[in-house]
Amino acid sequence: MNDYTEAEVQRALAEDLGIAEQGISVVRAGAGLVLCGEVESPHRRDEIVRLVHERFPGIEITADIGVTRAAAPTEAEELA
Repeated sequence: MNDYTEAEVQRALAEDLGIAEQGISVVRAGAGLVLCGEVESPHRRDEIVRLVHERFPGIEITADIGVTRAAAPTEAEELA
């Protein structure tokens, strides 16, 4: 891992045609990297982690990527 690894990972996420993700932050943490952000599904989170592992083997990756609710609510919201 070098001084530009975070930027290289960020660019790989944005430029990959299957991912095209710009909402994930990449932060150095010790000898590895932490991916932070929100995505719309667990599948998308898994694809992001897979891409980073494939393109940057040997770097420890921690995924702190949450999944936002993308579906419409199933109940009415009560306003007071």
